[in-house]
Amino acid sequence: MNPKTDMFRNRLVKVYRHLSKQAKRLQVSCYRLYDHDLPEFPLCIELYGDKVYVAEYKRRHGMTDEEHDHWMEQSLHIIAEVTDTASENIYLKLRQRKPGRLGQYQKQAGDKDEIIVEENGLKFIVNLTDYLDTGLFLDHRSTREMVRQQSAGKSVLNLFAYTGSFSVYAASGQAAEVVTVDLSKTYLHWAERNMQLNGFTDSGRYRFIHADVKQYLTSLPPESFDLIIMDPPTFSNSKRMTDILDIQRDHPLLINQCLAALRKGGQLYFSNNARTFVLDTKNIRAATCKDITRLTTPFDFEGKLARWCFLITKE
Repeated sequence: MNPKTDMFRNRLVKVYRHLSKQAKRLQVSCYRLYDHDLPEFPLCIELYGDKVYVAEYKRRHGMTDEEHDHWMEQSLHIIAEVTDTASENIYLKLRQRKPGRLGQYQKQAGDKDEIIVEENGLKFIVNLTDYLDTGLFLDHRSTREMVRQQSAGKSVLNLFAYTGSFSVYAASGQAAEVVTVDLSKTYLHWAERNMQLNGFTDSGRYRFIHADVKQYLTSLPPESFDLIIMDPPTFSNSKRMTDILDIQRDHPLLINQCLAALRKGGQLYFSNNARTFVLDTKNIRAATCKDITRLTTPFDFEGKLARWCFLITKE
């Protein structure tokens, strides 16, 4: 018996028993089970229906390749046993600790194993093999539902849209118009597929724009939208961008540009995952800036959420 692996097994049994009950009660099939809960097991474990996604955080573990392989085999065996998942339905990735979100996706060698999952009655394409992240940020599950509840009859703009999950929720909430903007053609096409998967195919109401958000915001006519979602990376120096994005430095300008594009009383959901982020309220021209981080924290991220979320309202 290995005390460390026993400790990992006991921890996993405890959290799985607790979280699976909540997931079942809330009819959630995709949720985070474990995220580096124990220092000796730096793993992120997420469930997507009957499949398990395991990401190992890169660190100096001091093991030889053979020792590491044995450690990983033991860990995967425990995960399979506790979650009652067949080994062929467990997907493993090495996850680099890099700042931001959209700057961290690196293409992985794989077989493009896409599946369709459901969340709150909506369908999403998830890829468990080709990228370090799966295509659905589970930590914004509650935020997406808030957007759906507020979208009826509104013009909605989704910036840094990634695979368009917020756009799908807005369309489901009977938005009059949904505009989805991203710099990556790959993710923009993915977003369009997600919209089509849910039956949102009207090209007049649902538009997809390939653009650098910093440049796109300067071209928007004033008072064009009622609701904006902006979830940018912490930092990005993509060659496709005309300028470097540093969210701590740049967020007042980006937020004020969004406020200019909002109609009177319009709202901006602004989120980022910079651990030391401080909202510069002095330089933001808004009626109110409400921190809704705790309000938008799902059950599977309580106590370990490393992102911020604000609801910013225009006068």
